[in-house]
Amino acid sequence: MSKLSDAKEILNALQVPTKQQNGMCCCVLLAMAGLTEELPWSEATNNWIRIHDVIAFANSNYGMTYAENSRETFRKQAMHHFRNAAFIEDNGKATNSPNYRYRLTDEMLRLIQSFGQNMWNERLSTFLEHHDTLVEIYASKRAMRKMPVKVNGADFTFSPGKHNQLQKAIIEEFAPRFAPNSECLYVGDTIEKDLVKNEDKLRELGFAITLHDKMPDVVLYSEEKNWLYFIESVTSVGPMEPKRIKEIEEMTADVTAGKIYVTAFLDFKTFKKFSEALAWETEVWIADMPDHMIHLNGDKFLGPRK
Repeated sequence: MSKLSDAKEILNALQVPTKQQNGMCCCVLLAMAGLTEELPWSEATNNWIRIHDVIAFANSNYGMTYAENSRETFRKQAMHHFRNAAFIEDNGKATNSPNYRYRLTDEMLRLIQSFGQNMWNERLSTFLEHHDTLVEIYASKRAMRKMPVKVNGADFTFSPGKHNQLQKAIIEEFAPRFAPNSECLYVGDTIEKDLVKNEDKLRELGFAITLHDKMPDVVLYSEEKNWLYFIESVTSVGPMEPKRIKEIEEMTADVTAGKIYVTAFLDFKTFKKFSEALAWETEVWIADMPDHMIHLNGDKFLGPRK
């Protein structure tokens, strides 16, 4: 039998849905195990690898022609299901990080190393018997890495990563200081894009929202002052530069509430990197110095100090 046939037999024995027994998923299992056609299953490994590495491995060793832009298909059709089934785990990095990696769980590795040997049936029975527990263990590990955050008094969790760390600081540190009693109308997550999205209130305020619009990372609304705070959480891209201001202005052309544009940074070093790109008449908030704001020009704050 070919290794692809072996992989399908393993997945079938693990009772995965038929969709996850296709050629792509078989290639994922083989790539995760580092097994070329001539290597026995007993030599399977579980080194950390990227989806990019999986695609390259399948194309080089199994005659596939998967394109680099099929990474999202791999993620949704294979990696997501395999991770939920405790066949693989991730390394806890942000999903958009270049250092994000997957590997076979230790339990899955021990199981597939026995394929074709006398102990296969016994290990398979043990794996299936304890599968629900394994799923709970690996789900708990993922949950522990998430960051709890209260949004409008409700409990949510952000996925790990600097971007979400900064968004958490915006909601918990910036808002009480500079937008007291405001409501969060929108905040995304690197995995769940619309974690909080009050569409009714946004439309009531005059937003013209389409599927193609890229919302600011955080939108706060102060009903008392009738002010909207558009906040970009910047760790690597996306400050409030003139082009971005224009995009938001077009999206909010019918909004009559006062608009405040804020770029948030984790530290002063990152702020300096983007300082020349920032638009005038906007605000800067740095999480490392939460009690202070930087105002870029304008006469709003001109006047003698007290």
